[in-house]
Amino acid sequence: LQGALPIPTPRLIAADTQDGWPYLLMSQLHGERLVDAWAALSLAERDRMADELGAAIAALHTIDTTALGDFTPRWEEFVPAQRASAAERQRARRLDPYWVERVPDFLQRWMPPADTRRVLLHTELMREHLTVAHDGQRWRLSGLFDFEPAMIGAPEYDFASFGLFVSCGDARFLRRALLAYGYAPQALDQALQCRFMAYALLHRYSNLRWYLERLPAAEASSLEQLACRWWSFADGPVD
Repeated sequence: LQGALPIPTPRLIAADTQDGWPYLLMSQLHGERLVDAWAALSLAERDRMADELGAAIAALHTIDTTALGDFTPRWEEFVPAQRASAAERQRARRLDPYWVERVPDFLQRWMPPADTRRVLLHTELMREHLTVAHDGQRWRLSGLFDFEPAMIGAPEYDFASFGLFVSCGDARFLRRALLAYGYAPQALDQALQCRFMAYALLHRYSNLRWYLERLPAAEASSLEQLACRWWSFADGPVD
């Protein structure tokens, strides 16, 4: 990834073993976590970051993954296994049975198509994994880190965590990021929201109980309504 994205990523300095233990030595990113600086950002700064993040994810998804052919898990095995265990995994995380019972039917209705495009996925895009710095005039993105759970898979999988942990229900921010990524305005519909929700349920670390605690949606009585709330982009035209 070094130099491949429009925002910095940690630079690999060394990779070796010491007394039988493997290690990586990486450069440190400048700034502070976006989650800690978010409240200080102006609307214009958030707009700019949404645009930059959309473009950065698009760049990530165009990287040649030929050299990563041995990455696991294999997408064609991962998705069916995650779908088969989706409800049970939520039950194990102590999700309210009301929601557990709705998982299989939701996936039946909204299971993403078998996208043949395979890209490098960060998989955990979060404000906690983005750094920002203030240059004396404005806040700017200064880094993206934590690629430990990276995978090769369908592009939309990355927007599961993005909606839950970066835009966090902010319709304006998500809409700008998606347009900057390359989505056409007419593609921003309920079907897309539900595909993002489906990927959130298929995610290797999916925890719907935790999502409901982070982003309460007391008015929602269906997973479709949760999808429309958490991946909202009904904010009107974007300049």
